Amino acid sequence: MSILEPTTDYYQVFADVTGDDLKHWENARSFENDALPRINDDWEKGNYPLELVARLAELGLLNDGVEVPGQEAMSPLAAGLVSMEISRIDGSMGVVLGVQSALCMRAISFFGSDEQKQQWLPDLAAAKKLGAFALTEPTHGSDAVSLETTATRDGDSWVLNGEKRWIGNGYKGDMTVIWARMDDGQVGGFIVPQDTEGYASTNITGKVSLRAIHQAHITLTDCRIPAENKLPGANTFKDTSKILEASRGGVSWSALGHAISAYESALAYSKERIQFGKPLAHHQLIQQRLTDMLIDVTNMALHCRRIADLDAAGELAGHQAALTKVHNTRAAKRVVANARDMLGGSGILLENNVVRHFADMEALHTFEGTDSVQSLIIGRAVTGKGAFA
Repeated sequence: MSILEPTTDYYQVFADVTGDDLKHWENARSFENDALPRINDDWEKGNYPLELVARLAELGLLNDGVEVPGQEAMSPLAAGLVSMEISRIDGSMGVVLGVQSALCMRAISFFGSDEQKQQWLPDLAAAKKLGAFALTEPTHGSDAVSLETTATRDGDSWVLNGEKRWIGNGYKGDMTVIWARMDDGQVGGFIVPQDTEGYASTNITGKVSLRAIHQAHITLTDCRIPAENKLPGANTFKDTSKILEASRGGVSWSALGHAISAYESALAYSKERIQFGKPLAHHQLIQQRLTDMLIDVTNMALHCRRIADLDAAGELAGHQAALTKVHNTRAAKRVVANARDMLGGSGILLENNVVRHFADMEALHTFEGTDSVQSLIIGRAVTGKGAFA
């Protein structure tokens, strides 16, 4: 069954959700009772509410389909619905799912040794440890393939040097998966405990998006880790790309969650707000705008459901995930902007739960591959020619 309102899930795209998928979705929906009473205050103050991260773990939501020893993995549909629902509640908490689960835990699950999986995955899924995924650098975002952080083998150790930026959980967390260029010129993944000598991080301040999660600027200075901290299966940038391709689906679902929240807020407001002697919802222009928003939300849901089905069948290609990411972040930006405008002056107040989504969508539109880069991935797939440079 769909737990969205019929006026939101207009095509009943999720009407057939049952069993464990529905249970995970309902658990995610219940998170709003914990988050909504406080999240606006945390967002405004730039506070990272770790109690809410722990609550996500208690609800069994911190695995995003990753195989965790002792736990049952979510299906791609369940993982998507959880990302959608948590982002409908708050974008910063949605990013927690992306950072902790879709990126950090997936990197260990895909490429780690059995020992590394046993050591880290259960504690990360339980939020006993906070994990980060450090790829982006101050001078390498869209062209992350050109990363300059180095990992040099020295006896029984690797020595890392370089900088990383915009790293969720990279500040006052527990461990970071660092992507660095090795002696052979290839890119490898390394587990770096954040208390390792030579690992330094600062919290990036001044953000106007995703304010309720810390993101770090990391400096690595002769940061020495044991040789066994290397992820044995991560040896090329193509390996890194497998993580990014998988996580883009989660961003698409998150964008749908942001759009749903904004649309539902605008619809509710339009029924209550009286202008020119009648509710806004009785005006033709408002009904047209609500229809436009619903069209976007419905199209986004169809995209998400399709990539979940492809993922479950093992048939989801990177360029297909890119198409959904481009479509859904563009559409969500339209919806949240429309909702913000429809609420007038009230639309800029956090208490009305629209402007937070409006601001957060700016980050989603950019991270996990910008709109332009995703478009080039699609263009390469349909033309057979790369045009990245």
